[in-house]
Amino acid sequence: MPYNTTAIPPRKEVTGQTQLPLSKVKKIISQDQDIAHCTNNAAFVITLATEMFVQYLAAEGQNMAKLERKPRRNIQYKDLANAVMHHDNLEFLEDVIPKTTPYKAIKVQAAATRAKLTGQKTAAAAPTTGPSKETDERDAALPNGKKARTSGANGSGTFARERLLSSSDGDPSAQLELEMRQAQRSTGQQEEDVDMDG
Repeated sequence: MPYNTTAIPPRKEVTGQTQLPLSKVKKIISQDQDIAHCTNNAAFVITLATEMFVQYLAAEGQNMAKLERKPRRNIQYKDLANAVMHHDNLEFLEDVIPKTTPYKAIKVQAAATRAKLTGQKTAAAAPTTGPSKETDERDAALPNGKKARTSGANGSGTFARERLLSSSDGDPSAQLELEMRQAQRSTGQQEEDVDMDG
């Protein structure tokens, strides 16, 4: 015989009682050092607001469960994480309910970071031609998070980062700066200056 899994609807009438225990809420409030004293009325309102928030979060999680290819009746963690991701008013919960990532993806990312720190090449980032240092600098991320790779003119299918960031191709000062940076790379000097263009 199947269990009764129908949801219990929230009460419509005002009873003056809360679902959450008021004494526990008062204990939680008293743990905050910024609050010296909390009246019973304030604790009651905080408890009601908490209940309403939990109902809203559960309803949004249920909506996410219904939107899947195979709708489910039960709410899982991934439904709450999707609700937090898709609703702007739940954005403050991104740190508390983050979207999960598969262990394989974390393992690959950790291996790539470890290889980058030790100076080794990874299989995915191994260059086909040219020295690895130059390729790593070309593959550096741009400020918007995109990669600097495009189909380009320097033989390996990439443009240098500075070439992409320069404002115009005919600017002689930009060309001089580009040549200076390339000369520093070829001699192995570390680049310390900061681009002041705004």
